[in-house]
Amino acid sequence: MSKTFITDRELRFGDCDISGTAYFPSYLDLLNGVNEEFWAHIGYPWHEIIWKERWGTPTVHLTCDFSIPSLFGQTLTFELRVVKVGRSSVTFEHEISCGEEKRWNSRQVLAASDLDKHTSVPWPDDVRAKLESYLP
Repeated sequence: MSKTFITDRELRFGDCDISGTAYFPSYLDLLNGVNEEFWAHIGYPWHEIIWKERWGTPTVHLTCDFSIPSLFGQTLTFELRVVKVGRSSVTFEHEISCGEEKRWNSRQVLAASDLDKHTSVPWPDDVRAKLESYLP
């Protein structure tokens, strides 16, 4: 059974359009914040790996499906699952809900990247082990 990283985000005024409906670019910004929180949770905060170790995790592929609109003031629950770990990539599946109602989902591939050479690099062994610990 896989581990799931779960966190909540409230939709704020700036996340929504004039009708009070969540604006999809804001969804992606929220998703990025969830990813950042996940990496810190597993022991690799971005401010350390980016500035001290000089590697990062840019998104190289992203798909999203939106089911039901979300509104200003609602709290969304983000569930992040690791579904595949490659030599230098990791695939996340995200399911986002409000209460019992699914709002949207996403599949995202991130790559381990040398920030100075701008090339992909294999996951360090400790990072790979931590990511694999989330696999089913």
